[in-house]
Amino acid sequence: MNISELYEPVQYHWFFNKQVDSKDTWQPFSREDSRRLEDAHSRVGKSEKDEVVVATDGRRYDVRLCERKRYSVYWEQKPTEVRRCSWFHKGSKEMIYTPYSEELSDFLEDAYMIALTLDEWKTNLELPTGETVILHNPKLMTQYPSGCKDFPPSPSERTQPVTLKRGVENIPVEISEGEPEIVDHLVFMVHGIGPACDIRLRGIVQCVNEFRNASNGLLNSHFRQSEDLCIIGRVEYLPVNWHKVLHGETTGVDKDIERITLPSISRLRQFSNDTVLDLFFYNSATYCQTIVNTVASEINRLHSLFLQRNPHFTGHVSLVGHSLGSLILFDLLTNQETSADATAHELQEDPHVDTCCSSYESLEEALKSHGLEEHLNVLQKEQVDMEALTLCSEEDLKDIGLPLGPRKKLMDCVKKWKNSRIGSGHAAQNETLSSSLGMRNEHQIPTTSAFDYQHFNVGIGQVSIDYPQLAFHPQAFFAVGSPIGMFLTVRGLKRIDPNYSFPTCKSFYNVFHPFDPVAYRIEPMLVPQDVDLPPMLIPHHKGRKRMHLELKEGLTRVSSDLLGSLRMVWQSISQVPSPALAEGGLSSVTPTDEAEVSPMEHEQRNFKVGMLNRGRRIDFVLQETPIESFNEYLFAIQSHLCYWESEDTALLVLKEIYGNLPVGCAPL
Repeated sequence: MNISELYEPVQYHWFFNKQVDSKDTWQPFSREDSRRLEDAHSRVGKSEKDEVVVATDGRRYDVRLCERKRYSVYWEQKPTEVRRCSWFHKGSKEMIYTPYSEELSDFLEDAYMIALTLDEWKTNLELPTGETVILHNPKLMTQYPSGCKDFPPSPSERTQPVTLKRGVENIPVEISEGEPEIVDHLVFMVHGIGPACDIRLRGIVQCVNEFRNASNGLLNSHFRQSEDLCIIGRVEYLPVNWHKVLHGETTGVDKDIERITLPSISRLRQFSNDTVLDLFFYNSATYCQTIVNTVASEINRLHSLFLQRNPHFTGHVSLVGHSLGSLILFDLLTNQETSADATAHELQEDPHVDTCCSSYESLEEALKSHGLEEHLNVLQKEQVDMEALTLCSEEDLKDIGLPLGPRKKLMDCVKKWKNSRIGSGHAAQNETLSSSLGMRNEHQIPTTSAFDYQHFNVGIGQVSIDYPQLAFHPQAFFAVGSPIGMFLTVRGLKRIDPNYSFPTCKSFYNVFHPFDPVAYRIEPMLVPQDVDLPPMLIPHHKGRKRMHLELKEGLTRVSSDLLGSLRMVWQSISQVPSPALAEGGLSSVTPTDEAEVSPMEHEQRNFKVGMLNRGRRIDFVLQETPIESFNEYLFAIQSHLCYWESEDTALLVLKEIYGNLPVGCAPL
């Protein structure tokens, strides 16, 4: 048998560089993405000059093959290096293997092929970088630094060798199979105050990645049958970052705040300026407009970009807001219009409508009347018509290249049109909306209230700003760790009319951790005051209550039964026996104390709670972990930041999205 036949070419796998704790680490692409990259590489060849782009990671990143760089598609991120890997090394104090450069890998592979073919091992191989590699045998290969005099080195040098491995199958690395190609549903996730979103101080992109990973894992464990039958694909989650724009150079607010900030306790003051002040900014008409415009325009931009990259997408879109982000989305959704057709119909019938926009038959005519026809081509290139122009913010017009002057003229035109459209019907419209929300209920807020609600757009206490329109109608809105209930109460709203619902969104879920200090309930504002309705307990993703909650509930029931038995014994001793008691006809004692009733029993009640969630329950509470139950104060802050990696929250989202599909349980 010819020894040369034993040689088999190495199997390549593609990796990308990633910063973890300020250190460079190399992460493998999924097997599916690596196959795509390898196929593209084999087709292109080294002589190809034109750049080849391969979409990876669920089409969220593009790899430019010739450049060997990986670029993010939906958010700003520095491009990172990409390698076609075959040889790896690891020092004695290192935890993971690092791939060699492609040039060194080819050099090592050639040496390995010669050694295997000629059966010549234990030879010293000097690398172009100066280090020395010893190929002992096909399973043992080591590398020594260039400073060593002897190979193998003498014991006096005490040099720890670097271990070499050939092929990704010989190193301990977890490689996923890849995400399903088809996207069933798109979810936009809006962060709360500050640049950091979780207890590990990660940004919105990293936290949404964490939530997406949890969702994909639950699809594999709970929807496996539907996934195997190709009934479902996956859910795509995209981050919406508004903090960067608010605190960027455009607004200049950080510099203004810095000028008036005291120099003492600088770190605490900096933290306050980066986080807590966002709440005050949102209650300022100037910066509230900036925040709302940023959130809406970013969602619409991401939505448009997603449709470009997924032209066959036919699913729905939902929204998730954390903390202040949930309030921003709530205010946006209360100010959405049901349809463009209804708006156009109102404009035709309203005699007060300004002619600056509504009377023109085309965008070209409107631009000519204001001397802006030179910008027609730019707007047409972006497919902006009269209807789309009314949905644009100044930031949108800036993004497509319109100078400051024309931007201001167009925005002033649109603003006048909107104001005149509201016109004399503004007060009546506010009356209708605030009535539907319960603001004008004479039993809730007296007419002599100090608030003049006609100065607010929808009568629930928002500052007077222009609310932009989303490019789609959301299927559901999930508020997690949300202060919506508190803000509505502070604005003067005591009760939400049960018949009220968002104009364009059918479902609303208020999800919170029981120890979250920022979260507030919604259902008490919908049900009568004499109704005590505990929130729905979110099931554990493994199909049961957490063990410590089961134990607590069991002890509560045992103590309840014991007290009931003692009560009956005492009654039988202290009271004159009635005929029924004398005959032993003891009636069972039913606990009436609300605290003795399990939350699981409340889940079984089909209690109709308004129309914000189509008559279904709105408030959903997570189960605390055993360690959290020891001290709720200690874990309060962590509880507000736990949702990004909460599998129970992700499963609730998936259940809403996939509706009636059977849901299995993960193995215990």
